[in-house]
Amino acid sequence: MNKYAVILGSSGGIGEAVSRKLAADGWSLYLHYNKNEEKACELQEDLTKKYPESDFKIVRSDFSEYDGGLKLAEQVRHIQAIIVASGQSLLKLLTDTNSSDMDALWRVHMQNPAMFISRTSSQLRSYPVSYVLFIGSIWGNTGAAGEVMYSAVKGAQHAFVKAYAKEAAYSGTRVNAIAPGWIETEMNDELSEVDKQLVIDQIPLQSTGEPNQVANLVSFLVSGNADYMTGEIVKLNGGWYM
Repeated sequence: MNKYAVILGSSGGIGEAVSRKLAADGWSLYLHYNKNEEKACELQEDLTKKYPESDFKIVRSDFSEYDGGLKLAEQVRHIQAIIVASGQSLLKLLTDTNSSDMDALWRVHMQNPAMFISRTSSQLRSYPVSYVLFIGSIWGNTGAAGEVMYSAVKGAQHAFVKAYAKEAAYSGTRVNAIAPGWIETEMNDELSEVDKQLVIDQIPLQSTGEPNQVANLVSFLVSGNADYMTGEIVKLNGGWYM
């Protein structure tokens, strides 16, 4: 019987890398996307060719809408793992951030993922061991000037992980998060090479991270080899923040 995971944001840089790694590990996947249907379809086609014994389904939901999490929950069955890799950035001073910006960040990063988890928790509980894993952020740990509200919702994700890990532990669900530093994705393309070098100079390992490095850690956390871990925020940042 196939084991199913939902990858929220599978068409993004980290989401795609996670999807490819978990497919290689033998997971069947629900590939969630919002706008990038073409990329989601290409990913589904490629994974189906490489792993014909597994099942790969495309599901769409807009998490900027109030009921995005509820709509997605209606589309999935028999899931054993949820990977929250969806998100959006916001590079703005707090004084330039309006209520629409704040609402969108809250819904995408926290409200809809939480509602989706709530509505699918009975599916997770049907397995002796199941997984909820958030891709958080270094800014959820330490905060960033110019990204105050983004830092706030990432911090909320981290707090959710710690609280829900306690609540879900009795049913066998492990709840953790990865807090990446700078990962080479489109989300960071808007920064200049000068700004990027300023960041690299602050990182002890003197390099940025790659999506596959996040995917490898996701793979470990849902592999069964980390099942005595729950409620943890695992840093993956080259030593940038310890």
